[in-house]
Amino acid sequence: MGKLRQIALLGAPILRTKAEEIRFDSNIARDIVNDMQATLSESNGVGLAAPQIYEPYRIIILASRPTPRYPNAPFMEPTVMINPDFRMLSEKQQKDWEGCLSIPGIRALVPRFTLIEISYTDQQGKQTRQTLKNFIARVFQHEYDHLEGKVYLDRVENNQDIISEKEFNKQIID
Repeated sequence: MGKLRQIALLGAPILRTKAEEIRFDSNIARDIVNDMQATLSESNGVGLAAPQIYEPYRIIILASRPTPRYPNAPFMEPTVMINPDFRMLSEKQQKDWEGCLSIPGIRALVPRFTLIEISYTDQQGKQTRQTLKNFIARVFQHEYDHLEGKVYLDRVENNQDIISEKEFNKQIID
């Protein structure tokens, strides 16, 4: 297993930099993926992008599961995606609450496409396509934004849709 890595916090330049493609079979990719898996499993996150551990590459892991931060999240096996891309399958967007390991203490209502088709290379080099919807589509788009140098707060339509994590837990979870 990889080693725990520090999470880049809002203001770190890497979070505002477009990530580079990487070869799935490189030692660098393998080491980054191992460290991302270790770091994500120690967090209460449901996804992680390489720039969040200070690596400028197009790698994300989706690992939706119920956690204290997302008690209603559906379960999916952790999935490593190298050089991912997506397209919307419907114009429909929905606002829902998001948080980010790189922006602790804050939640916001963010509009996202509810139905997307993703493509990526897996760790064995296989090109994969799949359709994602609702929460898992949201998590993918959130992580994909990190590869584009964006954070979820960039997508908020109204500053009143941003609240503290403590208030979120009081109002929304309880």
